[in-house]
Amino acid sequence: MMHTETREAKQRQRHVVLGSGQIGTSLARLLHARGHEVVSVRRSAKGGADGVQVVVGDVADPAFAKQVAAGADVLYHVMNPAYHRWQAELPKLTDGVLHAAETSGARLVVLDNLYAFGRMGGVAMREDSVEAPCSKKGELRQAMAARLFAAHHAGKARVAIGRASDFVGPEIVQAHIGERFFQRVLAGKAGECMGDPALPHAFSYGPDVVAGLAKLGEDDVALGHAWHLPTLPARSMNDWAVALGKELGRSIRVTSVPGFVVRMLGVFVPEMRELVEMRYQWAEPYLLDDARARATFGLEPTAFEDQVRATAAWAKRAYS
Repeated sequence: MMHTETREAKQRQRHVVLGSGQIGTSLARLLHARGHEVVSVRRSAKGGADGVQVVVGDVADPAFAKQVAAGADVLYHVMNPAYHRWQAELPKLTDGVLHAAETSGARLVVLDNLYAFGRMGGVAMREDSVEAPCSKKGELRQAMAARLFAAHHAGKARVAIGRASDFVGPEIVQAHIGERFFQRVLAGKAGECMGDPALPHAFSYGPDVVAGLAKLGEDDVALGHAWHLPTLPARSMNDWAVALGKELGRSIRVTSVPGFVVRMLGVFVPEMRELVEMRYQWAEPYLLDDARARATFGLEPTAFEDQVRATAAWAKRAYS
């Protein structure tokens, strides 16, 4: 009996999730379900998962970052400010996260996107693809990743990065196939796309992103590298619309939002203004190669039919 308790105590770790958005909340829930002590760090006390400790504070504050990371085995950086606040907030958050990792000695797993690659001409993005960002947000993400890995290679922190494409799935609200999309289609309107809805575009399923990040937090092999999290082969927005329409019992069409409309709305809405430079992602096939993570960790994305079924069921509950 004593041997079993000791083994279980050793397996139980302290995992600190920095960020409580649509990925952070689900990640905290999964880690708790796996038997870990989980701390969810957020700027507001609202929300949270059962059994997860909530700590409120700003990770950009070095003193707070050090305090909340004390005793942690793994830190997860899944914070993502609104687009128009990236330049002001992301560098400070990176400073805080690195301070937390360096002072605690915990593994640091960082959620990133694909913006650093820029235009790929329809070629799938691999971990070793040349990075040539074509947006200020891509340049910022590239600089943040370089800083994180510089700390890793200098022996100051132990870092792994997980990269994902546009999110889709249950509880994913801030996305192309998210709250606005479902509010529109369930009201009988067309869904919207920032470019050609017939082009293949990689979508990363929320639960697969969460499972991938958790895996990176478990395995030292992940450290020192960026990994493309499990993602199904790209499908077009039109494909998603047809499949979701069958589940929702209605015909869904998708229209392209003209660039001049996005720019016009951007005069009044900061978030829309920031979308202008990202339209390149919808002007050519947007493809992700996740073979390396699959082969290394045995990770597989959820089947398309299951993704559609779960996403549609959540949308019915949330927006009908």
